[in-house]
Amino acid sequence: MSIEVEGISKLYGSQKALNNISFKVNKSEIVGFLGPNGAGKSTMMKILTTYIDATEGIAKVNGFSINENTQNVQQSVGYLPEHNPLYLDMYIKEYLAFNANIYKVTKTRIDEVIELTGLTPEVHKKIEQLSKGFRQRVGLANALLHDPDILILDEPTTGLDPNQLIDIRNLIKSLGKTKTVFLSTHIMQEVEAMCDRVIIINKGEIVADKKLKELREGKEQTVIVEFDYRVEDAFLLKLPKVESVVNTHGFVYEITFKTTEDMRSYVFDFAHDNQLKILQLNQKNANLESLFRELTAN
Repeated sequence: MSIEVEGISKLYGSQKALNNISFKVNKSEIVGFLGPNGAGKSTMMKILTTYIDATEGIAKVNGFSINENTQNVQQSVGYLPEHNPLYLDMYIKEYLAFNANIYKVTKTRIDEVIELTGLTPEVHKKIEQLSKGFRQRVGLANALLHDPDILILDEPTTGLDPNQLIDIRNLIKSLGKTKTVFLSTHIMQEVEAMCDRVIIINKGEIVADKKLKELREGKEQTVIVEFDYRVEDAFLLKLPKVESVVNTHGFVYEITFKTTEDMRSYVFDFAHDNQLKILQLNQKNANLESLFRELTAN
């Protein structure tokens, strides 16, 4: 078990940020910690990374107690905080070398994480010259320096443009093949795109813990598709098992199907047969969206 949390509570004065939280995260699992702003996500992550102490409860990370084996926990975890702390006046390699010295890892590892996180084209720059997306990559590279078993990422895609968002998503999914990833977000699409499982927290309490596969086994599905040309709704309504078609903006359509079968292949064939290009094709989990709204409305 990578992460075990039992009865964790956190008080800030009289305010209870976390209230008797318990959950487990398995090895090689990507788990999304989903909740509205102020729900307690960052507090939980700071406790798991030993940045702050819990008021009550116990937790283990990679088998080590957060209270009794602090250094072992820190060695096991790669942490990207919500506000990525970087020395802006340093060059990328200079910054990573500084942290590599702290972790006591070899210089060859610096080159490895630079390549892994796609920083090679920007490696000659100072961090202050980088875009938000590349600064996030530097933060991830730093979290990966000591080759940790567990990645704890707090809002890793906040403030990114669409292209940067896709790059960081793909990177995290790739890292999840060999490492346990526990990431917080308030954006449901991030969970759908990257995670195996979702834990929903609201007002300091866990209100749901489900595998995405279970949530996808509902009776409906919505496919989001962007073509390179406008399509009349009437044509899309001829697709099998279609319930509704909504042109949300531009050439982007949300097509709802009354089936559990993955209908993206049908949309792809439709585009091919009508000589359209697909610019994006994703599945939207209506069940997750509905569940989130229901559990965090108050």
